[in-house]
Amino acid sequence: MTEADHSELKMLPLDALHRELGAKMVPFSGFEMPIQYEDGIIAEHLWTRSRAGLFDVSHMGQLEVRGKDAAKALEAHMPGDFIGLKEGRLRYSMLLDDNGGILDDLMVTRRADHFYIVVNGAMKKADIAHLTRHLPASIEVKERADLALLALQGPKAAAVLERLGAEVGLITFMRGSEVRVRGVEMWISRSGYTGEDGFEISLPVKNAAGLARLLLKDKDVKPVGLGARDSLRMEAGLPLYGHDLSRMSTPIEAGLTFAVSKRRKMEGGFAGFARIDRQIKEGTKVRRVGLKIDGRLPAREGAGVFAGERKTGVLTSGGHAPSVGGPIAMAFVASEDAGDGTKLQVEVRGKLLDATVVPMPFVPHNYVR
Repeated sequence: MTEADHSELKMLPLDALHRELGAKMVPFSGFEMPIQYEDGIIAEHLWTRSRAGLFDVSHMGQLEVRGKDAAKALEAHMPGDFIGLKEGRLRYSMLLDDNGGILDDLMVTRRADHFYIVVNGAMKKADIAHLTRHLPASIEVKERADLALLALQGPKAAAVLERLGAEVGLITFMRGSEVRVRGVEMWISRSGYTGEDGFEISLPVKNAAGLARLLLKDKDVKPVGLGARDSLRMEAGLPLYGHDLSRMSTPIEAGLTFAVSKRRKMEGGFAGFARIDRQIKEGTKVRRVGLKIDGRLPAREGAGVFAGERKTGVLTSGGHAPSVGGPIAMAFVASEDAGDGTKLQVEVRGKLLDATVVPMPFVPHNYVR
């Protein structure tokens, strides 16, 4: 990246705090973001698995979609059931193109008079443009750039928030609510990208640093950067858009059939339905799988995957998994080679490493349902 490119990077609302905490900053999704702090990626990863890690995810897009029949309008472009989504409930979904390819994966929440959608930071502008272009003129799509977004993840997350007076006990998995913490109104949801119990906290930018400092005073909380965020989500078997997901793959090929709601499978009416319906009924040529790789050498995105002498696929994510104690990866491979227990090989630095297809997640999810 050139010096000019760096000058175009945006700063997170908590930029000063990250630097104060000794973060190593890197370019990501158009922002300067912390990849790790002084303890390092492995320590941050294991801390999140055992206590609570604080992530700054303010680079992600927070959108409001409102207007008459907004649910119906959104359903034309995503496979989720939004008409039947109750207030305060979250639904994981995907923005699809006309061929069923994934333009982005996102989280949709029905709130009192609108839908609140969190999209990937790198796809924010494209998503807004796509929705604005394709939704009826009566539907408003608004980015909430005045809001920051924090994530508190780990088995101690709920206790930490409760010590601040936040009433989060009634917020179960895939639900959200307006909560007041020390006089500040914020929206707190309970989902997460680590496989652990966790919360996403949307609040005004002006209040973000104050809340972050308050959380970091708790003995169970440490800041966590992008490095551990990536290893945590891989262990949880969760895909990353632009790597494990793209418009080259459909939800069915990516192993995300659950995101196609039951009513939508029967009724259709969303972009790419014909192809997705056919794949549900007839199967797919490729599938996303999890791989455990023998030895200690990690394999990275782009590595070839082989079944004997035949190339069967390519790695989309890979690295060391601290909780597993060795290298893991995700890959798209031919469906005939996607069964659990299948023996494959991954090419790393000119060598073929033995690998086994295993179920995902690599570590159990600990969501509070």
